Amino acid sequence: MGWLRVKEVCILVLVQMVLVQCQEIAVNDYNGINMSQLSDPTVMNQFTNIVYKRLSTLTEHLMNSQIAQKATFCITDQEEEWNKSFNYSSNLDFLSKCIAQTQGDLPKRLCTAAELKFYFTNFIASKKSAVSFLKPNTNCNSTTWVSGCEPGWACSSGLSQPNFTDSQEMPARTSNCQSCCEGFFCPQGLTCMIRYDLWVFAACPLGSYCPRATHNASTGLCDPYMYQLPPGYQNHTCGGANIWGDVNRGGSMFCSAGSYCPTNTQEIPCAGRHYCLMGSTSEKPCYRLTSCDPNSHRQNISQYGAMLIVGISVILFIFYNCYEQVITIREKRHARSRETAVKSVKENARAQARWLAAKDTIARRAREVSRSFSHRVVHPPIHEIEEHHDSFEGVDPETGERARKKKVKAKHIGKDTQMFRYAYSQIEKEKTQEQHHKDASTFSAVISSAMDAGVSTRPTIEIAVKDLTVTLKHKKRHLLRSVNGEILPGRITALMGQSGAGKTTLLSALAGKTVGCSITGLVLINGKAVSIASYKKIVGFVPQDDVVHGNLTVEENIWFSANCRLSADLPKADKVLVVERVIESLGLQPVRNSLVGTVEKRGISGGQRKRVNVGLELVMEPSLLFLDEPTSGLDSSSSQLLLRALRREALEGVNICLVVHQPSYSLFNMFDDLILLAKGGLTAYHGAVSDVEHYFANLGIRVPDHINPPDYFIDVLEGMVKPQTSSGVSVTYEELPLRWMLHKGYPVPPDMQRNTSEDGVSAMHGTSGNQENHSTEHLSFGGELWQNLKYRVEAQFDVIRHNFLKSHDLSRRRTPRVVVQYRYFVGRIAKQRLREARIQAIDYLILLLAGACLGLIARSGDESFGMGGYTYTIIATSLLCKIAALRTFSLDKLEYRRERASGISSLAHFVAKDTIDHFNTLIKPLVYLSMFYFFSNPRSTFLDNYIVLLCLVYCVTGIAYTLAIFLEPGPSQLCSVLLPVVLTLLSTQPKDSQFMKILTNMCYPSWALEAFIVSNAKSYHGVWLIQRCGALLKAGYSLHDWNLCISLLMATGAACRALAFFGMLVLQKK
Repeated sequence: MGWLRVKEVCILVLVQMVLVQCQEIAVNDYNGINMSQLSDPTVMNQFTNIVYKRLSTLTEHLMNSQIAQKATFCITDQEEEWNKSFNYSSNLDFLSKCIAQTQGDLPKRLCTAAELKFYFTNFIASKKSAVSFLKPNTNCNSTTWVSGCEPGWACSSGLSQPNFTDSQEMPARTSNCQSCCEGFFCPQGLTCMIRYDLWVFAACPLGSYCPRATHNASTGLCDPYMYQLPPGYQNHTCGGANIWGDVNRGGSMFCSAGSYCPTNTQEIPCAGRHYCLMGSTSEKPCYRLTSCDPNSHRQNISQYGAMLIVGISVILFIFYNCYEQVITIREKRHARSRETAVKSVKENARAQARWLAAKDTIARRAREVSRSFSHRVVHPPIHEIEEHHDSFEGVDPETGERARKKKVKAKHIGKDTQMFRYAYSQIEKEKTQEQHHKDASTFSAVISSAMDAGVSTRPTIEIAVKDLTVTLKHKKRHLLRSVNGEILPGRITALMGQSGAGKTTLLSALAGKTVGCSITGLVLINGKAVSIASYKKIVGFVPQDDVVHGNLTVEENIWFSANCRLSADLPKADKVLVVERVIESLGLQPVRNSLVGTVEKRGISGGQRKRVNVGLELVMEPSLLFLDEPTSGLDSSSSQLLLRALRREALEGVNICLVVHQPSYSLFNMFDDLILLAKGGLTAYHGAVSDVEHYFANLGIRVPDHINPPDYFIDVLEGMVKPQTSSGVSVTYEELPLRWMLHKGYPVPPDMQRNTSEDGVSAMHGTSGNQENHSTEHLSFGGELWQNLKYRVEAQFDVIRHNFLKSHDLSRRRTPRVVVQYRYFVGRIAKQRLREARIQAIDYLILLLAGACLGLIARSGDESFGMGGYTYTIIATSLLCKIAALRTFSLDKLEYRRERASGISSLAHFVAKDTIDHFNTLIKPLVYLSMFYFFSNPRSTFLDNYIVLLCLVYCVTGIAYTLAIFLEPGPSQLCSVLLPVVLTLLSTQPKDSQFMKILTNMCYPSWALEAFIVSNAKSYHGVWLIQRCGALLKAGYSLHDWNLCISLLMATGAACRALAFFGMLVLQKK
């Protein structure tokens, strides 16, 4: 059907051509030239130039007419295309020979409009396949069949001049029949010389070879054409060319591969060190490193592909190694600076200790002497002072510190060594003061150290809960019920209870993280009913799972959190102090430069990972800190270390609330307040830890000897242990929440007010569960399905509202701007990619193998302009690049959600990852083309192929982002494999209907394939013109759409990235 359409266009073009000719070339109208003098070379040359000049004038007229506009889909520059296809000005020998052969009556042998219309109408008579013969006509029929009707022959119209504009009646043309001229062609069934091309009069185009045929006795054919001599014609000889069409049907007219044709009547074998493609007009020199034998039709440039991949490998190796060396050197410099600072601080501390010891000795000896010789003036023992003089020279005798000429403020400290010395001196001072006051109060020295260190006062946050009830919307089940109390700043509140009691739910409700639940009651922040999101910048939340980047070191994880979440106005030296204090207090100093580790690659221990998880929140200096089971998986010493770090934060005014499971007695005594939750989310106790045993003792519940109180209370609440009660008092575990409400005077829910007796309490608890589920027992399947769908929609709406709801910032902290956070993200992601260099190398190796295999299997075919190879290229690169791009966002979803909840910019996170992935977007097309291009060797340039493949990789990378964010890892990988295959196969289907045309035009592989084909088709000229126009018309492509295809690929990639970013903001783990 495609060839049918292209030939229909040819009919319109050629018929219109004849109409505009208007007998431009008339017989005997040659400026007075006498036809009898054509044997004179001078006259022949003059006559040939006149004919060619008039043909060129006709060409210019046709180029500016509407006729040429119909072929713009396959022609970009008409003048340039004419020069490459039909400019014979360099050699007009074929035209001179034809004029001499026809004795000057060349115009009388050219086809009129009627003959052209008849030829092309019959040429496409069969819709299934084109035919090579014509129906009978006036000059060639069953009764009249002159020799001019045979292929390669033509006749003259005699004395009469044919009317070229008449498209209805064919002129009689049966006289002076002879073989077609060299450089022209004459079809079978017509007695004229046809003008086949769009512009020029009758000659074969450049790149063709149209000699006079010679008879091959062995085959009976007229070589190089595929027709035979007619029987019964004694003097009939082989004529000229008979057909010009696509390469499959008119390939005998094409200049053969391995030869070049400077004119359409001359074919020269290609010389050594040169190669000649099919349809070439000149031979092309081979590159230096290639080997080209004589008659070569293609040069082997695979060596350049090998050189390119070696060059890319060397550059990548140097880049990765240099970048790694830079990072290593920087880390070593930081380590040396830190060690120097630590050494200096310790020396100062020892000097200070020696000075204090010397001062105490002097004072003691002075007192002794004073008592013995009260009436004598006694000087201090000089020899004891001199003993310590060398160690503490320059130390202030009053303060015990080295005297300084000028006190240096933190914001003026610039060098790493100075910053570390400043940080460790403050830490050492805190330790010294803590140890000095340890006997009087265990942690009172921490307050003094905090004040002496100049730590800024943090804003305090007090939380008050009034009748808080959290109900699961889907099942109408209470997760928390009638919770009242206060969580005060400067205190550590432990949240305990049996499994399923609602501890994490309460923590999430206080932190504003509940989704899919209805909340009643009040949560007051500093006495005001404001959202906790208003204080997001100074609220820390440590999740139960250790959500930490495994391919970063401990120090890198903590530093990233500090850079993005501490105040932007905080000097760098103070940041160093905060980070070093957290690392020191959590006992992470030995593993600070160790990778945290992942599932595939082991790093630090589980307890250390848990402490890093806590350190990410401590380092941002929060005013309110929630921790979900921070001591799970820690041994006793690690738990003690963690609680000591939390105690220091509490002494600075931080409000700390944490969920713990069965703490040891010593750990339990380190808490200030305790919240005990019973079944159903009811509060059994909320008060000071020191009063919990006394409260339960008043209820008759006494802790047995040698039993850990928190373990015993949890066992009692769960009903596993029957409490030991005093005489006359009987209480069950179901009564404990109600007892607490009555004890504190909190409002009791209406259903519990009816059951204030002991038996009533038990009855209430025994039937509450059935009452909650009663509403769902009578629902039909459809009703339950509807309720489930409604719940999911409401839950997703809650997520969207939570993510996009803007609240007034009350934290009074200005965190770094998006641009600054983007810089931090780029540095972090670059380190992560560097540590994944082996995975990147595997990706590049797979692309290399794919390019080599596809380049060898699907060599660029001239008939389809390499469509097969480009189709495989689109599938392979789309699949491989999508699979690789999935890792960008699918591997760290939990880490992103934690960072986003803490106020870190999602835009900086997304743009930074996309920026780092641009490196692969630039390199992967080079890697693939280094094999595919140099093995398949298409006619298009390497740059054109690279640009198209670059835009394709950018497009599919954006699609992979969307799949990774909206889908789970399994479905996203499946879609990444299926989408390229299905869409590419769909893009190659015939566009028989408008629906198929619209559908295929919406697929990104169709844009990439069109860009590849158009880039390659632009390199085919001359004799390939009909092949190019037919192939483009059949596929529905246009040479002018290359920029459009590139723009569509880039726009699709950008749109998918915008959609993926929107998904990051909307979607959230349930």
